[in-house]
Amino acid sequence: MNPNQYRQVRLEKLEKLKALGLDVWPRKAERSHGIADVIEVYGGYDGPALEEHPRTVSVMGRIIAYRDSGKTAFLNLSEGGQKLQIYTRKDGLNETDWEVVRLLDMGDFISVTGVLMRTKTGELTVKASRIQFLSKALLPLPEKWHGLQDKELRYRQRYLDLISNPDVIHTFMLRSKILAGIRHFMEEQSYLEVETPMMQPIPGGATARPFTTHHNALDMPLYLRVAPELYLKRLIVGGFHKVFEINRNFRNEGLSVRHNPEFTMMEFYAAGEDLRDMMSLTENLFQSIATLCGGIERPWGELNLSYQAPFRRLSLKDAIAEFGHIERARLERREDIVQLAKEAHLENVDKKSAGVLLGDLFEHHAEKQLIQPTFITDYPIELSPLTKTLPGNDRFVDRFELFIGGMELANAYSELNDPVDQLGRFMSQMQERESGNDEAMMLDQDFVNALEHGFPPTGGEGIGIDRMVMLMTNSVSIRDVILFPLMRPNKLREGEEESEEHEES
Repeated sequence: MNPNQYRQVRLEKLEKLKALGLDVWPRKAERSHGIADVIEVYGGYDGPALEEHPRTVSVMGRIIAYRDSGKTAFLNLSEGGQKLQIYTRKDGLNETDWEVVRLLDMGDFISVTGVLMRTKTGELTVKASRIQFLSKALLPLPEKWHGLQDKELRYRQRYLDLISNPDVIHTFMLRSKILAGIRHFMEEQSYLEVETPMMQPIPGGATARPFTTHHNALDMPLYLRVAPELYLKRLIVGGFHKVFEINRNFRNEGLSVRHNPEFTMMEFYAAGEDLRDMMSLTENLFQSIATLCGGIERPWGELNLSYQAPFRRLSLKDAIAEFGHIERARLERREDIVQLAKEAHLENVDKKSAGVLLGDLFEHHAEKQLIQPTFITDYPIELSPLTKTLPGNDRFVDRFELFIGGMELANAYSELNDPVDQLGRFMSQMQERESGNDEAMMLDQDFVNALEHGFPPTGGEGIGIDRMVMLMTNSVSIRDVILFPLMRPNKLREGEEESEEHEES
């Protein structure tokens, strides 16, 4: 039977329900308990205990199983990824309610009132005494209700995915729990949650290609933010001590299993602190969230990740040397760095500075090898235009990135607070834009003006929330932890791979 035939049959049943005098689209459901509440409160009661002290409940849910035996019918209702069995008998319902039972389809919503019992097999069940019809599903559930398997369809029609796969509901419930846990942790550290603009006249705070829009009334271009950094720093200038924001960033770049153009980040800044303070907070945060999710050790594919502090620390050059099996001294001379880049078949080697090539060599040799939580430190200045330099070395900056499971999770700085130095770095970025790098930063003169009013020593960091949820839920794709990921208009052709063009920095 094709979908149109299913729909026609169900429309005919809907008319029969209307003929019974029912409000087939009621405004409110009879509901005393959620299904999860019933299971939590009464799941430990055996049959005799339920008989001795009868408990009447009203529950609502979607029908995901229907077994008809003539004068009896068993239904399974689903709500929030939990299911509860319903037992109906012709002689236990009034005539109208029994007719309703006969006109039900998989996917319909109903409310059931009755006493709790245990069946002969021991299953917790509601023995129905009243049925309220709530909503007719005009289309059938996918895959004959055995679970939606087509990944592309699951992402495009997430509502079907949630209906068919209870594990998906669990993942997103855990995501909400993680977000609540992060907020609680940050508040315990005396951070204040704030909100900064999503549309900005100048996109700043990260080297990334922005999305562009236009404000008609003001006749001016605006950009969806690539990062909240420059606005959060303005708040530190204004007198806030510790601030954080959890919200969306937008980067007009490639899609992959680790990249979505719209993604959730937390950024936070603390006046008077530096990179070492950010490291300590980050270790404690990840340890806290892992514990919240079930344990300080969490599965990642076939591996176990340990979030026990302290995490390993490696400089960028040391990581290249270790994982690339390269003599450390060769990373100190430009000619050797260029040669190593050519041996690794990296692109545009002769056009890049030694610092940029070191970043490329790190990505090539080390990044995917960093499985257990590891802080990578001491980045070339070319890769970090908003960061303080290392003492006695103006070619490298006081920055770390946290890698777990072979991907970047966090990026932190001892923030640059010298306005003259900051202006010079903005001008260098502008030169890169003029040379064709459309991901280089634009000059934000108002931000420089803010720094000129005095910006204290500050530690700052950004953490990719989607990737953290991937790790904590053992999800291999970022699309598995974003309810509505951006999708291509058509399915990728066989053999075509998605690009990985940017990092969440």
